[in-house]
Amino acid sequence: MGRRYAILDVFTNKPLTGNPLAVVLDSEGLDDGQMQAIAGEFNLSETVFVLPPENPGHSANVRIFTPKVELPFAGHPTVGTAILLAHERFGDVDGDQDAVVVLKQQIGIVRCAVVLKPHAAAFAEFDVPRLPEPAGPTHNNELIAEALGLDPADIGFENHDPSRFKVGSPFNFVPVRNLDALARAKPVMSRWKAGFGHDSHNDAYVYCRETRSRESAFQARMFAPDMGIAEDPATGSAAAAFAGVVHFYDGLTSGTHHIRIEQGFVMGRPSLIDLEVDIEHGKMHAVRIGGQAKLVARGELFV
Repeated sequence: MGRRYAILDVFTNKPLTGNPLAVVLDSEGLDDGQMQAIAGEFNLSETVFVLPPENPGHSANVRIFTPKVELPFAGHPTVGTAILLAHERFGDVDGDQDAVVVLKQQIGIVRCAVVLKPHAAAFAEFDVPRLPEPAGPTHNNELIAEALGLDPADIGFENHDPSRFKVGSPFNFVPVRNLDALARAKPVMSRWKAGFGHDSHNDAYVYCRETRSRESAFQARMFAPDMGIAEDPATGSAAAAFAGVVHFYDGLTSGTHHIRIEQGFVMGRPSLIDLEVDIEHGKMHAVRIGGQAKLVARGELFV
């Protein structure tokens, strides 16, 4: 008997754009090595394995793998899996259908609100299970520029300098001056570890204030070559940690801030990530990530 799987394009409302995600629905009996091998077989930025919940109040236990490593938490797998499980529960809908999906991940419990729509992309938003926090120092701008094939003058804008924040896995956040510099960025593997470190999470999230749309606040690219991801079309976990960057440098005032991030445009997989940040008395109180997804394929694995 085969194991059901689905492919969704996440952080988009159009098939064949956004960030593709594989979700294996029938994952019971698979061991760690098999999950990692299946993720390598799909060769997408992430593959999710859905397991029965240990707590009857939860929707599922999930494990998330890149082609090379397991992750404790990731954003586009959370959005895509929540939307798929809502589709599994309600099927085709005649009108808007609200759903709550509760996923146990290695980082903890992640609660997702889903809105299914007839003949349209569904939307999911989840509460980030931990607030962003600093994750140590970065290297100097010259080494970072070399690792990205850029000039040192390309690094930084306004008061933004390279920083390192995390929600689960840490990311190196690299501000660049404009869209031209963002488009020219590319991993230089001979200089990568010198620029971003020798640990297993030396990923680079490169961003600028210039955007394609007036409705967006930033455009970004994310490179994670040591995790088997040359470039990621949309990175929800990085966007969650990016809330810490924006609050630190932009000094967010009290209230709820809606921040739209463009990603994947340079690689032809345009994605839109909605980041919400609640600030109370000068401190982050809550962070949410939202986006749409389209189901594009279903199949079976004979493993």
